[in-house]
Amino acid sequence: MTQSFRLHLISDATGETLNAVAKAVCAQFEGVEPREYFYALVRSQPQLHRAVEHIASRPGIVFFTLMNQALRKSLEVECAKLGVPCISILDSAVAALGKFLGVEESHRPGGQHEVDSRYLDRVEAVNFTIQHDDGQSLERLEQADVVLVGASRTSKTPTCVYLAIRGIRAANVPLVPGVEPPEQLLALKKPLVVGLYAAPERLLQIRRNRLTTMGETRGTDYVDEEAVRGEIASTRRLYERMGWPTLDVSRRSIEETAATVMNWLTERKPRE
Repeated sequence: MTQSFRLHLISDATGETLNAVAKAVCAQFEGVEPREYFYALVRSQPQLHRAVEHIASRPGIVFFTLMNQALRKSLEVECAKLGVPCISILDSAVAALGKFLGVEESHRPGGQHEVDSRYLDRVEAVNFTIQHDDGQSLERLEQADVVLVGASRTSKTPTCVYLAIRGIRAANVPLVPGVEPPEQLLALKKPLVVGLYAAPERLLQIRRNRLTTMGETRGTDYVDEEAVRGEIASTRRLYERMGWPTLDVSRRSIEETAATVMNWLTERKPRE
């Protein structure tokens, strides 16, 4: 019989180290399945407060990596009030989880690399994302966990791939100037739809570099400053009209964009 438990992961960065360590620790215990809630880029008291609110509504063990001592102390105090374990992964994470679960470690080396259902879910998510890249397979868009929309060169595809590797079924739909968004996109109910945009100067730089690498030298609206400004303004009006959350990706890394999207997905999870 599988024992399920809630595992909250709080990081002040993108959480790659935290996620990897948590996976390795959980693999040391047979017959248990974590239900993960991920909070990335937690660097201020308001961000920490939001995470604590979710922990209060879904109590479970907390693993964290916070370099800011004030934030760490606040988290430990709040978790103590809630009566939930709160452990820095740099401390004895394996021992703490064993105590929380009430089971002994299996001492099974390399357990995190076994092909389990979560691994297969990630493979399926990657396949889904490939099939739904750049506006493909719109008829199955409702099956996505998240749909990224935006103008050309706003990092939609690489962000979707990053999310898919984390087991998230991500699709993306490009917004083309002068072309109405597909009806399937506007009718979505289940997926989280996120609008991506970038500062005109940044988008122009990326697009011009793209054309240069392709050997294209002709001037087009694709790299016309006024056209690009109008394109960005149009996409942002659409986001506002549809009530979609938005992200400025001008200076964000793919990891940072994905981390924010994962935070929003965590907030949408219903209480069990």
